[in-house]
Amino acid sequence: MNMQQERPSRSAFPLWALLTAFVVGAVLSGWMVWRLAAENGARAANQPIATTTNTAPASSTRATPLPLPSATTLAREVTEVAEQQGGLNQRLAAAEQRIARLDLQAQAATGNAARAEGLLIAFATRRALERGAELGYLGEQLRLRFGDALPNAVETVLRAGQNPITQDQLAARLDGLAPQLASPSSEQGWSRFKRELSELFVIRRASSPSPAADQRLERARAFLETGRIDAAIAEVQALPGADGASRWIRDARNYGEVQKALDLIETAAILEPRRLRDGEGHAVEQLSPAAETAIAR
Repeated sequence: MNMQQERPSRSAFPLWALLTAFVVGAVLSGWMVWRLAAENGARAANQPIATTTNTAPASSTRATPLPLPSATTLAREVTEVAEQQGGLNQRLAAAEQRIARLDLQAQAATGNAARAEGLLIAFATRRALERGAELGYLGEQLRLRFGDALPNAVETVLRAGQNPITQDQLAARLDGLAPQLASPSSEQGWSRFKRELSELFVIRRASSPSPAADQRLERARAFLETGRIDAAIAEVQALPGADGASRWIRDARNYGEVQKALDLIETAAILEPRRLRDGEGHAVEQLSPAAETAIAR
């Protein structure tokens, strides 16, 4: 009986121990779960809550700080800017030089055009006087363009323009005076006979011109046609009847002076350095190409 009563007490002890261990394990497990949950909650509370908005890329961009450039990078950028500035200055200087060259070329073209116009005015004036026409507008342009450079020559041409004498007129008048020039009207018969007799035998060099009246008249005509007015006047003055040709000689001299004045004006249009003026009265500052070539030599 005693053995049967002891068996139930021995088997009840392990059961109670197992129950106790199970309860303790459950409590420990619950406590550990609670502990872990508390720690996770604390960590979540310490971290910022991420909000999803449409400006998320901009917020993340502003939140990320840009790296500061290094000293080498700054120096390189400064050098590049300086080089670009220097290149810009060089381009500006080159542009200014090109503009200056274009300005000089424009001035040269304007000056050369004014000289060419002046030369055309001189040519037109010569042609008008050769035809015996009035100068009109040409006279005004001559005075405006060449009055400062050649006042005497301009006045000579303008006076001739009031009553122009042509080369054809001088030649025709010389032919009309030929009989009178060959022998003076006041010469008596005996004097005329001695003069003609003396002209029959003349000793001279082969290269010297003949002093005969008809030969002198031929030479005077030839000189007049070729524009050698002074030589033509000299031949007429050497003729026996030169006293009757005083008016012709005066007109021929005036014609020769006009031709010389026109030559001076035409030359001034090409070579005059400073005193020419254009059609509006402005001074021509540009030297002519011919004058620049002469100075260079």
